[in-house]
Amino acid sequence: MITARFFHLFTGVFATAVSCQTQPQTPKFERAVLVHGIFEDGTAFDSLKRRLETHGIQCFVPQLKPADGRGGLDKLAENLKADINREFGENEKFALVSFSMGGLVSRHYLQNLGGAERCEMFITISSPHKGTKMAYSYFGKGAAQMRPGSLFLRQLKETEGNLGDIPAISYRTPMDLMILPPASSVWDRAENHSFNIVLHPLMLHSNSVLDDIERRFVLGEGEIGE
Repeated sequence: MITARFFHLFTGVFATAVSCQTQPQTPKFERAVLVHGIFEDGTAFDSLKRRLETHGIQCFVPQLKPADGRGGLDKLAENLKADINREFGENEKFALVSFSMGGLVSRHYLQNLGGAERCEMFITISSPHKGTKMAYSYFGKGAAQMRPGSLFLRQLKETEGNLGDIPAISYRTPMDLMILPPASSVWDRAENHSFNIVLHPLMLHSNSVLDDIERRFVLGEGEIGE
């Protein structure tokens, strides 16, 4: 009798303890589009993609071709729109995370190709919102569009209003050697956060950056970088 009572008491306490454990949280966004940068194929997003998928978020990593943008960022944006429509249909909502050149491609899609109507949150990571002097070292239309003061960048500035009230976040590192000057990743329209990460490509491998992005997808908020 005593043993039976002890058993029921133990199982009751155990069940209560289990119910108090942190339960998986419903993500704020159901879908994510992850847009890679210049010379890349999207694999740099693998860590972030795995994190988001553990919360049940459907992730899509489109391929920007040609990856060096030689045909123009506007053309890549048109292809991005077509890829998203094929993957998610033409009406489903999503959050968009873009790295480096992908941030400018994504902005053109959102601001000038109707993408803003579907986007629930927009994050850029080390994107040259004000251009980068490194673009002078490469050829092609895309490189020219990423140079400071280009017509493409001026037009993006002029059409920012098309983003409406989409929450926008820009992550940057003051030690960026691809975005020159590094402050070019500061976007006046966005909530800007700086992380002391060594080198441009490591931004997508920084736990500090990935933790903050993951929190925004799950909780709808993040923490300020160091």
